[in-house]
Amino acid sequence: MGSDSETEKSQKERKKILALAPIAKPLAGKKLCTRAHKLVKRASEHKCLKRGVKEVVKSIRRGNKGLCIIAGNISPIDVITHLPILCEESDIPYVYVPSKEDLATAGATKRPTCCVLVLTKPTKGELGQEEQEKLKADYDQVVSNVAELTLSLF
Repeated sequence: MGSDSETEKSQKERKKILALAPIAKPLAGKKLCTRAHKLVKRASEHKCLKRGVKEVVKSIRRGNKGLCIIAGNISPIDVITHLPILCEESDIPYVYVPSKEDLATAGATKRPTCCVLVLTKPTKGELGQEEQEKLKADYDQVVSNVAELTLSLF
C-alpha cells in the first residue's frame, strides 16, 4: 500500500511540473520551496505579507523591499509576466514556486494566490525584537538561496 501512495505523489509532482509556465525561471527546488513556504507562513502570521498581483505591484511601485514569490502554474501567464521585470528594476529578488495552491496555503488564504511579497517589516505596527530577528534570519537565508539559484541560472 505504501508504494501506491508514493506513485500517486510522484504523479501529482509530475502534473505540477507539466503545468508550469515556460517563463518560470528561476524555479525553486524542493528544499528551497519548503523554506520559502515556511517564510511565507511566518510573514503571514506577523502581517509582513502582500498577497496577489495588485497588492504586490502597488507595494513594489511604492518602494517597499522584500522577496517576491511567484507561482509557476498560473493560467493565463499574461497575468504575471510583468512581475519579474518590475522586480528586477527595483532590485527585488524573486523566485517561482510550482504551485499557486501551496502558496495560498502557506499565506493563510483559501483562494489560490499568484504571487506574494514578503516584507522585512510590517506595514503597520511593530514586531517584538525576537520575532523580528527570527523573521529576518529566515528571510536572509531564503534570499541568499534565491541569489545562488539565480546566479547559477544566468
